[in-house]
Amino acid sequence: MFYELKHSLAADYFQVESATNMVFPSHMHHCFELLTLREGEMQVDVDDRRYTLHPGDTLMIFPNQIHSLHCVEHSRHVLILFSPKLVSAYTKKIAAKKPEDNFFAPDPFYLDKLEQLLYRQAGILEIKGLLYDFCAAFDTDAVYKEADTSSLTLICNIFRFIEQNYTGNCTLSDLVKYTGYDYAYLSRYFKKNVGISFNDYVNQYRISQACYLLQNGEMTVLEVSNECGFNSLRSMNRNFKEQMGIPPAEYRRKFR
Repeated sequence: MFYELKHSLAADYFQVESATNMVFPSHMHHCFELLTLREGEMQVDVDDRRYTLHPGDTLMIFPNQIHSLHCVEHSRHVLILFSPKLVSAYTKKIAAKKPEDNFFAPDPFYLDKLEQLLYRQAGILEIKGLLYDFCAAFDTDAVYKEADTSSLTLICNIFRFIEQNYTGNCTLSDLVKYTGYDYAYLSRYFKKNVGISFNDYVNQYRISQACYLLQNGEMTVLEVSNECGFNSLRSMNRNFKEQMGIPPAEYRRKFR
């Protein structure tokens, strides 16, 4: 299993992809992933459950669920990966939960609209509308269960810790107290599974939250800095410019 890092932490991130005869090993990422099979047959493992998909079958894979794709003979699928913040109302509703069953059957009309996104650009309002349609369709019959930390892998526990603590004490030493694991072991484990250091990932996560607040809120840059867990405005400015290429104030002017 590995953590897929190619997906942006930006609040408005989405990516539509299509592929044939895909085989992809066990992995996880911070995005929702909606996958629909258009041709052939495919097996998809999500956590400890295997789904055999046929044309029209669709899965809603939640952030940080371990999943893998296996082509049986021939298959063609379309998927969209999207930031939880693009559907913030739904993300808030299912916080600390995951579905008992990732399978659902959305209206083919919306699946056709999803495939059309492969061939044209769409505005963010259209994307949000379509994603909320999918979330609403999934939510209609979904049964959720608490994401029991005792049944989660260590990496899932670590990401949950970051999500719950990024606004305050979120160092590797704090993670040691939370998990009970050795400091050096956690440092090596995180770098091996995620590809970057724990502190670098926490900074990326904080900058992602800062981008969202700068685009969508009325907080000052100093207030955003405090809200996102930076110990000083100078620290936020330095990290923000390293990741985004411009200072926070300029980012707000550009993207609002």
